[in-house]
Amino acid sequence: MLQNLYVKNLALIDEVEVELQNGLNILTGETGAGKSIIIDSISFALGEKIDKHMLREKDKPGYVELIFSELSDVVCEQLRTLEIEPEDASVILSRKITEGRSVAKINGESVPASRLREAAAFLIDIHGQHEHQSLLHAAKHLEYLDDYASAEIGELKQQLGVAYKNYKKTKKELEEQCGDKEELARELSFLEYEVAEIEAAKLCEGEDEELEQEYRRMTNHKKIMEALQLTEQATGENGAAPMIGRGVRELMSVSSFDSELEQMSAQLSQVEELLSDFHRELSNYMDGAQFDGERFLQIESRLDMLNHLKSKYGDSIEKILHSYEEKQERIETLKNFDAYETQLREKLKEAQTQVEELSQRVSDCRKRAGISLREKMIRALQDLNFLDVQFDLRFERAKQYSANGYDSMEFLISTNPGEPMRELRSVASGGELSRIMLALKSVLAENDEISSLIFDEIDTGISGRTAQMVSQKLHTIAKNHQVICITHLPQIAAMADAHFYIEKQIVDAATVTQLHLLDEEQSIAELGRMLGGVAITDTVLESAREMKKLAIEAK
Repeated sequence: MLQNLYVKNLALIDEVEVELQNGLNILTGETGAGKSIIIDSISFALGEKIDKHMLREKDKPGYVELIFSELSDVVCEQLRTLEIEPEDASVILSRKITEGRSVAKINGESVPASRLREAAAFLIDIHGQHEHQSLLHAAKHLEYLDDYASAEIGELKQQLGVAYKNYKKTKKELEEQCGDKEELARELSFLEYEVAEIEAAKLCEGEDEELEQEYRRMTNHKKIMEALQLTEQATGENGAAPMIGRGVRELMSVSSFDSELEQMSAQLSQVEELLSDFHRELSNYMDGAQFDGERFLQIESRLDMLNHLKSKYGDSIEKILHSYEEKQERIETLKNFDAYETQLREKLKEAQTQVEELSQRVSDCRKRAGISLREKMIRALQDLNFLDVQFDLRFERAKQYSANGYDSMEFLISTNPGEPMRELRSVASGGELSRIMLALKSVLAENDEISSLIFDEIDTGISGRTAQMVSQKLHTIAKNHQVICITHLPQIAAMADAHFYIEKQIVDAATVTQLHLLDEEQSIAELGRMLGGVAITDTVLESAREMKKLAIEAK
């Protein structure tokens, strides 16, 4: 469950921390007090986007932290698939926002926002103010059915997704490779020309590096020779050599007088020998370093040709040779094109057969689950004051495959006796859509391990007896799940296991939102405010007390 919520420096919230409870948590307050900010803050901590203008003080970061505890073994294992290790069946999600960026963390470790969204899918389900509008889009109905049937259908859908990806890849390959015969003939001719061009070059790996080194040496021949001549003058017979020789002779003449001088004499003798060896190598290099104009032109021409091949086939000889092998393979394929096309078509047929078989199995699972979903939805809708309701699922086969198979499905409903079944988009009342969504959420909650559900103003367009039945349905869901609900209706608020009041206060000449847990008397007073508006009379308070008593008896 969501045990703790902490929000700092967002919109009207300076700093709020609240300990939520098991069961039905109700949040009430006057319009504009900041109830929606609480839900937006939770959504932000779960990886959703937030406007940087939500920052209360622009020079300070906004921060939201959620602590989920008492996680089931199944949820812990699901989190581990995301490389998230719960600690004592708990996990901490947090997010900080500044004007420039946001930072997300799970258990103190920085993660991308997408990882928060992945984790949220296992931890909490948020029904926003307008989510019931998704019922107007038939494409969403299949998602709801698959959520309901996830235990049976989940692995099959993964297999179907892999098979469909292979089918699409094979189909694309066939379309691209087996097109216009004349175009393929032109491709073969061009490939043969390119292969001949590479073969004519007679490439050797490493050849380009050796030639480039020789080319640099010949290009800088004059500069090299000038430097060598100056070096020879500085260290040769007219330079350092005779001076070092004289030094050797002088040290040798006195080395017998001191062992240190003997060692120094030996060192200088080695220098004289090294210099002599250096001069021999220098002389040999200069004798062989004659500029060959014809060789220079040959190297230049060869490098031009290699660079031309690199510009076409790869930036190294190794890559050119690899391209050559690929082109030869493609030539062999094109020369045996009929066999290749037959093989590819057979491969596509096998891929399509696999997709068809998996789609059929997925469809069968959905239809079995649909029977169960229909029965549970009818009972749930009856609990929500749809007394003569009919509910069904209409399956059709789509024209094309997708990663979801070939099913197209839409919910159908009749809310009054004698009325034909019709699409949900034909249900005009917002209140009816809200109740249908609540019924669907309650049925889905029975089948998943998500411990926390948030309903943001599920009471849209309802009142009276219907509101009472909605409150009882929320209470029923809250027996096995933590439910957090924002409401304007006293009938729903009266059913609270924990009642929180959201209010605006003036602190240091600034408006801030505060969140308080109400005791029983305070809860009754808040119910009185919700019942009576401005004038909270003794009669109104007595009605609120009676409403609270009846709610407790109904639990």
